[in-house]
Amino acid sequence: MKIISVACLQDNYAYLILDEITRDAVVVDPVEPEKVVDAAKHHGAQLKIVLTTHHHWDHAGGNDKIKQLVPGIRVYGGSIDNVRGCTDKVNNGDKLSLGADINILCLHTPCHTKGHISYYITGHERDDPAVFTGDTLFVAGCGKFFEGTAEQMYQSLCVTLSSLPKPTRIYCGHEYTVKNLQFARTVEPNNASIHQKLEWAYKQRGEGLPTVPSTIEEEMETNPFMRVDQPELQSKVGCGSPVEALQEIRRLKDNWKG
Repeated sequence: MKIISVACLQDNYAYLILDEITRDAVVVDPVEPEKVVDAAKHHGAQLKIVLTTHHHWDHAGGNDKIKQLVPGIRVYGGSIDNVRGCTDKVNNGDKLSLGADINILCLHTPCHTKGHISYYITGHERDDPAVFTGDTLFVAGCGKFFEGTAEQMYQSLCVTLSSLPKPTRIYCGHEYTVKNLQFARTVEPNNASIHQKLEWAYKQRGEGLPTVPSTIEEEMETNPFMRVDQPELQSKVGCGSPVEALQEIRRLKDNWKG
């Protein structure tokens, strides 16, 4: 299993997931479909499936075009009605497969949008698994609560995604890492892991390189939204429960002028 990042728009990522035996490929959120098709040709890949995380235009906006460019491609998403170009609706726990080794588990991770789906993908046993989290989970951050509640985001982040194996690579929808870590540092100024990862992120971006992927293990050390079960973090933001802390940290982030 090979994963190729395709930078799109100002700070979006689409992703190609390639079965290296059959050369069949999945693409996640191909908002600039011409770029994705060119990347697939470059890697000798045959596009078979689109996985759409959610209905926002900067994720689903390329679906109709990629259906024109790749006749017969299937477009999966959490809603036939809301996700542009969707041919197949998926629900929590649905399973898909591609090629010889690639298995896809659909995880309902609502809050940013009601029908948001994250995709957990496993390949050959030598490959670490990967999860494509759209705008639910970012490196050191999470999406705004546009269509949901803190309770839903807690379930999505701290129950559903946190339960994945710690080496699972996280491929999110945007390059927001530096700003997210700068904010995380204000929440936990004594967290050495945040400081170390921020210095690394500065270096990556200074060299024009992505900060994605992260891992579940790294996020549980550096992402304040995934650390709300920690009593010391709850105390730091003046809250008595994980959900209250998540709500307060989101409020602080929404008003942060970093």
